[in-house]
Amino acid sequence: MEVTVQLTEKGQRDYQLIRRALEKDDQYAYAELLHHYRDSLYFMMLKMTNDPTDADDLTMEAFGKAFKNLYQYTSEYAFSTWLFKIATNNCIDFMRKKRKKEMTISVGPETDTLQNSAQDYGPDPEEQFIINQKITLIREVVQKLKPHYKKLIELRYFKEYSYEEIVEELGLPLGTVKAQLFRSREFLFNVMKNAQEKI
Repeated sequence: MEVTVQLTEKGQRDYQLIRRALEKDDQYAYAELLHHYRDSLYFMMLKMTNDPTDADDLTMEAFGKAFKNLYQYTSEYAFSTWLFKIATNNCIDFMRKKRKKEMTISVGPETDTLQNSAQDYGPDPEEQFIINQKITLIREVVQKLKPHYKKLIELRYFKEYSYEEIVEELGLPLGTVKAQLFRSREFLFNVMKNAQEKI
């Protein structure tokens, strides 16, 4: 990742943060990148989806993907350009899948009362067994995480703490908590995806 003379002052700042994140695994560098672009990225996602919840989820996903692939970033483009491209492509994929899912539901077998009744009462025993296995696998994976990541995941997803409660509990800046949770969640997602065939 070679720095180029074309970078603006903001570009130079981002480049230094990226180097610190990659070379020193500096959590504050990740948090700073998040802080600089979270709001503008969120509003772009909101404009594309017209849904605050989707926009928030897509913003988090975009940062998760960007942080995971940060080593691929080159200073040929501004970091913000690269990040927003990841976010836009991810959002387009999401909207396409969402429309496809809505279309499938709208043309579903409305007269199939047996199927609808089964869905109303939640997962059948086989599905519940698979869900339980996944939960067990997630807990096993979490146990192997580094202590601070393990604590974050447990507080957020097992004890269902809010971001503010985690900040208070761990004494960390909000940006750091969010950045570390993104990375932890991305790691868990990849482990689960690789283990899918075993379940």
